Amino acid sequence: MDAIERYINELMEKSTPDRPVWNIEKLLQGEKAGWNYIDGCMIKAILEMYAITEDLKYLNFADTFIDYKVREDGSIDGYDVEERNIDNVNAGKTLFELFDLTGKEKYRKAIDLVYSQIGKMPRTREGNFWHKNIYPNQVWLDGLYMCQPFYMEYETRFNHKKNCGDIYSQFANVRKAMRDTETGLYYHAYDSSREMFWCDKVTGLSQNFWLRALGWYAMALLDTMDKSDPSDKNDLKEMEEAFRDLIDSMLKYQDESGMWYQVVNLGGMDRNYLETSGSAIFSYAILKGVRLGYLPESYSGYGKKAFQGICDTYLQLEEGDISLGGICLVAGLGGKDRRNGTYDYYMSEPIVKDDAKGVGPFLLAYTEMRRTGWVYNN
Repeated sequence: MDAIERYINELMEKSTPDRPVWNIEKLLQGEKAGWNYIDGCMIKAILEMYAITEDLKYLNFADTFIDYKVREDGSIDGYDVEERNIDNVNAGKTLFELFDLTGKEKYRKAIDLVYSQIGKMPRTREGNFWHKNIYPNQVWLDGLYMCQPFYMEYETRFNHKKNCGDIYSQFANVRKAMRDTETGLYYHAYDSSREMFWCDKVTGLSQNFWLRALGWYAMALLDTMDKSDPSDKNDLKEMEEAFRDLIDSMLKYQDESGMWYQVVNLGGMDRNYLETSGSAIFSYAILKGVRLGYLPESYSGYGKKAFQGICDTYLQLEEGDISLGGICLVAGLGGKDRRNGTYDYYMSEPIVKDDAKGVGPFLLAYTEMRRTGWVYNN
């Protein structure tokens, strides 16, 4: 067993469904973890570990973790559809896989419950889901990852593709409104109403290119295409173009270490740092993009370099304990903290170790590395 597998095993051993050690936000708040996107990221990665290793301990852990939250009638402990929070859809992705692997009917019922939120989400005038009810008229790149792959899998599997057009158009709207033509990068968020204090009053856009948000968007494109019906050729062609364009734009900013900076286009500026979660997401997105045929084979070197860079920079072994550092805990816009999206704001958020927003993508990238036949030399 290599050091990375040992690391994930240690995290699993120390975690319970109420208090997973990778949910640093909840641990710092002293609260139990309800139904949230952070645990969803981690359980998805653990299910990928099962897919690549066929080791039942990963499936059993994921099943036990989600089973604990989902009641027999399909209701979910700690989840309220009426909150209308797009982040809460993300953990629903694990339900499809666990339903297929275990056949538990309560998972199928829970899938319907999570899907019911999609029908209740308010929308911008362009037709995109608000990020949350408490963030009116706002689209954040993160939200596309949280919702659209789940939405697409439901439509193709259970709803005769009735709303696939809605999904494709939400991606098209984001590309039109949020992409910067000069760099090819996407701004973190967009306010359709142009009212928020953090947005440009002409464009509605926030000020900066935040690495993890760009990563979420890359994964949103990739994972939604992966769940689409291949016969949707024209729509998928546009998605592929957007994905390739984003990866090409990001490669211009890849550091010689293989990683990317917290504020992507300002490497070398005071306090800017190489950030783990977003770098791991792009490692995963590039490697999986090559595997699925969306990127040329030659690109896999960029994904491998990113993964190796994270290992070299932030995977540390101290007194027998392994930890993964360099993870931005959280970043957003507005809210009670009046987060303004400036460069200084992105530098002010805590940098932590072992948080699932970094560890989950790191493990996803690791599974893609394993698929290439790579072995970790520790």
